[in-house]
Amino acid sequence: MSKRILFVTGTRADFGKLEPLALAARDAGFDVGFFVTGMHMMERYGLTKNEVHRMQGVEVSEYLNQRQDDPQDMVIAKTVIGFSDFIAEQNPDLVVVHGDRVEALACALVCATNYVRCAHIEGGEVSGTIDEVFRHCNTKLAASHFVSSDVAKKRIMAMGEVAETIHVIGSPELDSHAADSGVTIDEVRKYYDIPFDDYGIVTFHPVTSEQGSIGAQARALFDRLIASNHNFVVILPNNDPGASDILDVIETLPKDRFRVIPSMRFAYFSELLKNAAAHIGNSSVGVREAPFLGLPSLDIGTRQNNRSGAASITSCQASDTATIDAFLTDKWGKRLPSDTGFGAGVSAQRFVEVLKDETFWSRPLQKEFCDLG
Repeated sequence: MSKRILFVTGTRADFGKLEPLALAARDAGFDVGFFVTGMHMMERYGLTKNEVHRMQGVEVSEYLNQRQDDPQDMVIAKTVIGFSDFIAEQNPDLVVVHGDRVEALACALVCATNYVRCAHIEGGEVSGTIDEVFRHCNTKLAASHFVSSDVAKKRIMAMGEVAETIHVIGSPELDSHAADSGVTIDEVRKYYDIPFDDYGIVTFHPVTSEQGSIGAQARALFDRLIASNHNFVVILPNNDPGASDILDVIETLPKDRFRVIPSMRFAYFSELLKNAAAHIGNSSVGVREAPFLGLPSLDIGTRQNNRSGAASITSCQASDTATIDAFLTDKWGKRLPSDTGFGAGVSAQRFVEVLKDETFWSRPLQKEFCDLG
């Protein structure tokens, strides 16, 4: 009987990373399913659960874990209850969670308390925000780790994890960006009613530790974008605390130069990114996908602190008008060599190679702490 692997996805972003791994596992003969929750279930953010349902040969289950503006601790509590009931019925051999979202934390906690094998994708990253705390918690709760770089592996080893449980595969979303998207830029522009040939992409998320100032940060950033006279495609922020303050600013943008989209199909977003003049904001797209594609990116604020040192990235605060203006003038549309610091687009292949090794499944679930030195 093939082993059952259950992937947990709560946002469009983590699904973009998990999809290549899930498809590769499916094609390798594993029984693959998705537990869909979080932002995916919310109409305000584009009901991105539909993107998961488009996958063929994969079982998809839904769970509504929050109402609009629920505090994060409440979301964690609701997810623990729902996922605990779910895995009691489904009995997966492996649960795969990603990153630093509260849904991943809740599901990893359920796995740990029920002795269900859990793998964590992209642990060992740093950012300087509360999300980093959640990410490191997931590392300690998970039995296995699939990381993006050797640096991330070293950080996880510093947390006492056994080296044999840590597998460097790169960032999975780069697999999709390395491949042909399957759509043309003209098809993307038509589908999403984007009237611009020359455009930048903006993705600006809340920072949970900066709720009091995030609206002012958004206002300062978008004021400079308005003054630039460039065109922009704006992807709505995630639903972390502070999102409503950013949305209030976005609603005031001039519609002739700012096309606002709640969410996009991954393949369409990939093609849009490949043809953009720049990426602006505080999404991981600016420090992962953009450097991989050689796209100049302007990283705003603290959310991606210390994530990457790629030459294509310019970092500054939202209040730094001089740096923002200079980027929009000097870096706009200028391509750089691809940066492969987070992988070369073969993560799914490496992931499946680990799963096919029987020693992966035979490791004890009782964790041990490995001291350094």
